[in-house]
Amino acid sequence: MSKSYIFSSESVGEGHPDKVCDTISDAVLDACLKVDPKSRVACETFAKSNVVVVGGEITIPKIGQKPIGEVINIDKVIRDAVRGIGYVNDDDVFHADRIFINNYLTTQSPDIAQGVDAKKAKGKKTAEQGAGDQGIMFGYASDETPELMPAPIMFAHRLGRELTRIRKNGKISWLRPDAKSQVSVEYVDGKPTRITNVVISTQHAAGVEHKEIESFCIEQVIQKVLPKSMLTAKTEYLINPTGNFVVGGPQGDSGLTGRKIIVDTYGGMGRHGGGAFSGKDPSKVDRSAAYMGRWVAKNIVAAGLAKRCEVQFAYAIGHPKPVSVYVDSFGTGTVSDEKILKAVLNVFSFKPAEIVSQLNLLRPIYSKTTNYGHFGKIKDRDITWEMTDKIGQLKESI
Repeated sequence: MSKSYIFSSESVGEGHPDKVCDTISDAVLDACLKVDPKSRVACETFAKSNVVVVGGEITIPKIGQKPIGEVINIDKVIRDAVRGIGYVNDDDVFHADRIFINNYLTTQSPDIAQGVDAKKAKGKKTAEQGAGDQGIMFGYASDETPELMPAPIMFAHRLGRELTRIRKNGKISWLRPDAKSQVSVEYVDGKPTRITNVVISTQHAAGVEHKEIESFCIEQVIQKVLPKSMLTAKTEYLINPTGNFVVGGPQGDSGLTGRKIIVDTYGGMGRHGGGAFSGKDPSKVDRSAAYMGRWVAKNIVAAGLAKRCEVQFAYAIGHPKPVSVYVDSFGTGTVSDEKILKAVLNVFSFKPAEIVSQLNLLRPIYSKTTNYGHFGKIKDRDITWEMTDKIGQLKESI
């Protein structure tokens, strides 16, 4: 007897209040890395109504004791990020040129820096670069899509990306930046077979009829970007199901960096260690090790060693080696998980400094990652953790 179930994943648009904050945090990070690739950055953002608050810790070794404001115009970075999202309409309460900015950025704690720096320190067991924090990280991949990502989250991202493309092209004047999408996929014997439900909620200007929004979303977005073979006569479409979505973005709801961690990763299909990504430089293993996990898992699946794979590993703050590494192929492996793990440990290094080196992470590339998932962007060569360049070495090691 076949086994079937329905799995759903959501995505959010660039103008969603939490994504506004992620975008600002990553814009600040990139600005610092442009000045000095060795910058230590942990930037958190809060947004509500017409106010943006940034706080956290930033140390830029290259500038010494100079105040960061002498080197980077934080206000301009924030306003440019908001402008890039599209909050520039006359009726926007949250407007790039009219927001009030509160800046509470300070320097990195010397105790944290001591653990991360590649040098000896009292009480530190090694002189190597250590992890920026303790924590557990997961990487995941599956053969459901060309991106080797779960189908529901990739489909939801496609909808959001297309809405944004159309809005920024100016083709639909009533579209506004805030939006959410959700796709439900039926699986039969572990394989995605059809889309049962699609939800789109998109912010819009006042005065546009709901019927126009509904027909636009179904005909010009859903039916253009989702696989036609998976849309059936029984697929249910729920478009702006509240009936009205004029008040959105930080005007309608508060936003905070790091609240969309499932949207950022695997849509709930793979597990998550709990650490957010945006606003953190690669010395923070919350971000860099999660990218590493994706790289490892994707190469395992691309090498044909498994149809589905999850990698988990953990760190102690200040310590250079992971305290554990675990591979689970969910019974889809062509060899045992023990053999896959042994090959992984032969091919990849999980030390924080070597993760940064292997993936070339000391670059201002992070604004490219913020929206529509940190994983699955296979066309951008800057997204190094999407490379499948270790297939041969994994096979040889097996």
